[in-house]
Amino acid sequence: MAEALWIAHVLVTDAARYGDYASRATAAIAAHGGVFIARGGAYEQLEGPDRPRNVVARFPSLQAAHDCYHSAAYQEALSHAKGAAERELVIVELAE
Repeated sequence: MAEALWIAHVLVTDAARYGDYASRATAAIAAHGGVFIARGGAYEQLEGPDRPRNVVARFPSLQAAHDCYHSAAYQEALSHAKGAAERELVIVELAE
């Protein structure tokens, strides 16, 4: 079973509310076997809209990443990000 990545590109517009999201999301992600491999940090924007917060989390499988996103805990966390950020999030299965 191939691992999968969550790749998020984020422009935070309300740091306090987004911080609430991040603390809650961290627990939900860990509960599904997710591990952060990039979270913020230096980046170089090559194409598309500039989103200065870039986050990558590795999950044990595509299903685990999917289940995490749709879990009650993550959806509760996500409610704190609504209106606090502009984001894109994609799940990508790693090549075997």
